[in-house]
Amino acid sequence: MHTMLAFLPIIVILVMMIGFKLSSKVSLSTAAVLAVIISLTAFDSNAGATNVSAYVLYGFLKAFDILVIIFGAILILNTMKYSGAMTAINNGFNKISTDRRVQVLIIGWAFGAFIEGAAGFGTPAALAAPLLVGLGFPALGAALATLLLNSSPVSYGAVGTPTFGVQQTVEKLVAADGGNLDAYMTTVSSYTAIIHSVGAIFIPFLVVMMMTKLFGKNRSFGDAFGALPFALLASVSFIVPYYLAAKFTGIELPALIGGLISLGILVAAAKAKFLTPKDNWEFAPRPEWPEFWIGSTQASESAEKKEDTQSKSMSLFTAWLPYVLISLILVVTRIPAIGLKPILQSWKLSFDPIFGVANTAYSFSYGYLPGIIPFILVAIITIFLHKMSAKDVKASWSVTFAQVSKAAIPLAAGLALVQLMLNVGVVGAEKNYTMLQLMAKFFADISGQGYVAVAPLVGVLGSFFSGSNTVSNFLFSGLQYETAVLVGLKTEVIVALQNVGGAIGNMVCINNIVAVCATVGLLGKGEGRLLTYNIAPCIFYVLLAVCIGVILL
Repeated sequence: MHTMLAFLPIIVILVMMIGFKLSSKVSLSTAAVLAVIISLTAFDSNAGATNVSAYVLYGFLKAFDILVIIFGAILILNTMKYSGAMTAINNGFNKISTDRRVQVLIIGWAFGAFIEGAAGFGTPAALAAPLLVGLGFPALGAALATLLLNSSPVSYGAVGTPTFGVQQTVEKLVAADGGNLDAYMTTVSSYTAIIHSVGAIFIPFLVVMMMTKLFGKNRSFGDAFGALPFALLASVSFIVPYYLAAKFTGIELPALIGGLISLGILVAAAKAKFLTPKDNWEFAPRPEWPEFWIGSTQASESAEKKEDTQSKSMSLFTAWLPYVLISLILVVTRIPAIGLKPILQSWKLSFDPIFGVANTAYSFSYGYLPGIIPFILVAIITIFLHKMSAKDVKASWSVTFAQVSKAAIPLAAGLALVQLMLNVGVVGAEKNYTMLQLMAKFFADISGQGYVAVAPLVGVLGSFFSGSNTVSNFLFSGLQYETAVLVGLKTEVIVALQNVGGAIGNMVCINNIVAVCATVGLLGKGEGRLLTYNIAPCIFYVLLAVCIGVILL
């Protein structure tokens, strides 16, 4: 009964968003209210009114962190729109390639992987999706592509934070079994990279196929095949340095190095027309775009003409400089060896646990939150770099506040739901189980020796709720290790499948979908469609992971 009740809010979200195409605002709010009622009436672990209220309030505070990131990402886009930089970038990019299939692979795949490796935590989609929109992509297509492409690099995102989460969680379990933690994590990291590398062979071309089918004039998968050689180049140029870095340099650099090398190779190849499509593929004509393709952040034709006039006097280097600064700041502030990371992490406002309830002590890390440093910081610098007028500065900030305000309610409801799932549960004979753990345990109990097929789904479940591969790993790596021992499977493989599943879950994570919809202006009309579109690629990636897991066992 408790397990069924734990699943109920999820079922409500899926039915409302996918079945009835309702907005995340309505769906998540309904699920959050339902979770509060279930917590107060059906569960006995940390489920008093005081505790439940504290978890909900803590969820609201954590939502504020994400809103700051969204605000910074949208502010960068709007600042560059009003300065004329986006049109200059568009014109410059068209000199590299006007083919939309090539553009999405360079920006969504390679640039996104580099940013994931440097910063993680939703930053790639927040940067890449608005950039694609600025280049002329439908907002829905940009959101879909960046969510799907930001999968293979994620286990090594933010200089290896998710995989470090695995290490922290299994440390005592490995020691209790007499194992060596360093050797154990080297194997887990190698298996993680192998599984992701197989996925990375398929994902870039799969995204191109979805774009041509969903957003092309012909609505045909066939239009994707002209870009197959370039998509394979995108895969290989990422996979080789990614796997080698995972195997020989540790967990910090695979995504960052893989993305950076792939970015350089793809730009050079596109300029030289090496393996690029012979035909030029474009979206359906803009007047034919359905309303749900178009985000509120997409420039009108009059705005585009204004930007074009301003951009004529702006060099391509000056136009790109804000993104260069963002990338540099992310790298130097996220790599521990440089020494800035602990300094920025210490810049925070810390508060006592809400109502004295455990696990609700909130810290606002203003120094380390990417929405502030580098996003808002660089947006302010851009005002002077691009010599913007006071009128344009005011307009860019006003539009940004208006756009971000729409994300407040769905994010607050979603994060409140997450905190209830993470903390409220049932007292068992031997162990207390939270709602999230009850769901994971359900899958484990029904699978037995077939648990290899369940392990990545547990990882997906964790990130589906929390929005983070790192959080998913902290929640379930121990459970995965213990279950593997019980059913007689190789723990390194099962734990690696958890790490991979947590990354795959970013494709369908509700909070990520809401966040990227906010950055491209699709809130209220794009969330259900994105979730519907992304489920099939998510399942495909999971099946690939299971097949490789079986081989590794």
